[in-house]
Amino acid sequence: MVRIAINGYGRIGRCFLRALRASPWRDALQVVAINEPADLDSMAYLTRFDSTHGVFPGEVTVHDGGLSIDGQAIRVFHADTPEGVAWAEAGVDLLVEASGRYSTRAELERFVAAGCPRVLLSHPGHSAADVDRTIVYGMNHALLRGDERLVSAASCTTNAIVPVLALLDEAFGIEHALMTTLHSVMNDQPLIDGYHHADLLRTRSAMQSLIPVSTGLARGVQRLLPELAGRIEAKAIRVPVVNVSAIDLVATLRRDADRGAVQALLRDAAAGPGAGRMAYTDEPHASIDFNHSPHSAIVDGGQIRLVGGRLLNLLVWFDNEWGFANRMVELAGHWARRMDAPGAG
Repeated sequence: MVRIAINGYGRIGRCFLRALRASPWRDALQVVAINEPADLDSMAYLTRFDSTHGVFPGEVTVHDGGLSIDGQAIRVFHADTPEGVAWAEAGVDLLVEASGRYSTRAELERFVAAGCPRVLLSHPGHSAADVDRTIVYGMNHALLRGDERLVSAASCTTNAIVPVLALLDEAFGIEHALMTTLHSVMNDQPLIDGYHHADLLRTRSAMQSLIPVSTGLARGVQRLLPELAGRIEAKAIRVPVVNVSAIDLVATLRRDADRGAVQALLRDAAAGPGAGRMAYTDEPHASIDFNHSPHSAIVDGGQIRLVGGRLLNLLVWFDNEWGFANRMVELAGHWARRMDAPGAG
């Protein structure tokens, strides 16, 4: 049994706990500690009731200064720094860093020094060199040896688009690509205009406008697919929905294709090697249809467009919370298994 701690019990932290409970990995991974500044009663309440993913399908209580999930005790800390938690005393084998506050190697090594032998990030490292591996589960998880200390699960958008780009590049070649993420609102946006952020666009009401924001998606893709370096770019627009996002991909192909061939490529991948992580649909859909989808990407076959055989447009849906949380659980489980492999640290 690998003992898991969660640092930051927000959207992804809580989804990770829920996804683990519903996962085949639930007997191999056990959440034993959570560090979250919020008060304990609020933590219990938001574990039980979630406006996006529904009522927790189990028992959640406050017990002995911590949480009890289906009778399993979880220690709760309220520290503001990595050093403020007794990680070693809690017997932590792997920390899920879901606060988003730590992304450089120097920052992350503070958790290791404080008693967490391994750290799994729910976001990209500040640079590729700040983590030992950046993994999109289902794409490159075989690279894990087990002796890594700092591993990033990349981002929800990277997990959604990298498998699609890899398939297209192998089949047709990608000359250039532009990705526009239509992303649901996030906690760094206010409900009404306010002075809370240095980025002026993020001072605007999240629920009243489409709001362009910065994105590191192109850099993230290039870390996983270096052969596309210098040939891809990305932008992002926050849209006033609480969950489920989409990536609108425009790509210039190196070899001629037709719509049927693109559809067949993506449909076959979803039914075969990508099953469980990638899906394909030809039905007419709105974003709400993919709320609580465990897939990293759902290719909308009905929205595929092709101009002149080489200018391709795709729409890829994804539940930016639940799909990503499921990949993090799978990655944690695979990493835990590799830790036991011969030669692992």
